[in-house]
Amino acid sequence: MNSVAVIGAGITGLTAAFRLRQKGIPVTVYEAGGRVGGVIQTVRQDGYLAECGPNSILETSPTISALVSELGLDPRRIYSDVGAEKRYLVRHHCLVELPASPRQMLTTGLFSVRAKLRLLVEPFIRRAPAWAEESLEKFVVRRLGREFLDYAINPFVAGVYAGAPSRLSVQHAFPKLHALEQRYGSLLLGQFLGARERKARGEVPKQSAKKFSFDAGLEVLTNTLQSQLGEAIRLRRPIRRLVRTGATWGLFAQAADKISAKHSAVLLTVPAHQLAKLEMDHALRLPFTALGALPYPPVTSLALGFRREDVAHPLDGFGMLIPEVEGFQLLGTIFSSSLFPKRAPSGEVLLTSYLGGARAPELALASESEQIEVALTDLRKLLGVRGRPTFVHRCAFPKAIPQYEVGYGHFKQTMHKLETDHPGLFLAGNFRDGISLGDSIVAGCKVAERLAAGLSSDRSHPIATAQAALC
Repeated sequence: MNSVAVIGAGITGLTAAFRLRQKGIPVTVYEAGGRVGGVIQTVRQDGYLAECGPNSILETSPTISALVSELGLDPRRIYSDVGAEKRYLVRHHCLVELPASPRQMLTTGLFSVRAKLRLLVEPFIRRAPAWAEESLEKFVVRRLGREFLDYAINPFVAGVYAGAPSRLSVQHAFPKLHALEQRYGSLLLGQFLGARERKARGEVPKQSAKKFSFDAGLEVLTNTLQSQLGEAIRLRRPIRRLVRTGATWGLFAQAADKISAKHSAVLLTVPAHQLAKLEMDHALRLPFTALGALPYPPVTSLALGFRREDVAHPLDGFGMLIPEVEGFQLLGTIFSSSLFPKRAPSGEVLLTSYLGGARAPELALASESEQIEVALTDLRKLLGVRGRPTFVHRCAFPKAIPQYEVGYGHFKQTMHKLETDHPGLFLAGNFRDGISLGDSIVAGCKVAERLAAGLSSDRSHPIATAQAALC
């Protein structure tokens, strides 16, 4: 029977493999490391629970909820505390609550009167040509003005992408913004008029989607997928070479000189910079090498615990994002122990801060001691932190988040051409399908459908036919 090789045991690969197994398709997951989950990693130590990578999942699609239910994890799912819905931005070195309604927008001190009046002009600004690729910075300044770029978009992009608005492509990094302008001619009108259509599709905008995790952290999800897949997962099995012979793909292990396994199809879910290192036949080598140019700035996640009485701020929200123009070194901080229960011992709090990104890549590569002092300096000024942390956990990612920058369309075309020209080859993951954890789960489900459609056909080039129809 036709079988599928999944390269990479991150959330996209695990989700795809689980869906394929549900459909009765034999699948083997090859993971170079000694654990599954990729950047999803939960640390439990000294009464604290810290996440190295993502801290929560946004429930933006019914596909995400369906996966949780089918894995039997509904009883272990926990939603963020209702008291943690506030989001703070920094202005004039103080935390200001981000307005959550039109009424709050009128009264907030986050934006000047001039910036608020500027919004009245937005519906009358001409849309850009559909073919024109703009940076997010140019798009926002054109439609909303410089102040909204500096105090809303810049910190948001730093918190989500760890990227720079001047380099990110609005078409590819924020396609829904681009689509709102193209369809409605206005972002503000599009938010209102598009709400009914999103509801009909069962989708929820990210800004209003529920956030959830699990009682023992996000690793519950990846560990459960691992348990379901069982022996189909091969840890410490790096694949260094792929060779296609007819309708079969041969996989070479890291230290092997002969084919280690054969499969009818291969799904690649490892980061783009790792794809570039795969050895291929001549027809594949150049395109995969080109994918290595996709930028991945470094980011460090620094979890610090404090006694509750040593933090002056009430921590009554999700966290804070810090605009670059404010001059601080942190990108932002999540109030982890306010977001979900049992993230810190009684009488203590947990703050997870992020350093580096496109804004200050050298800081992400600094020593732990230097990063702790940088974080403490900012947290003292912004949150009134005193004393030393009672808990420290640091996760440094030299290549953290793929950047959909201006020109990303070239990478997208390369990936599409690779699949079209090489039947049985599939690519999915945050380098292609959106960078959030929810995006990666949905991507895993969708690529499993594409694979299953190809393998179920009896035509001479079944997978090529399915790819052409479903891509």
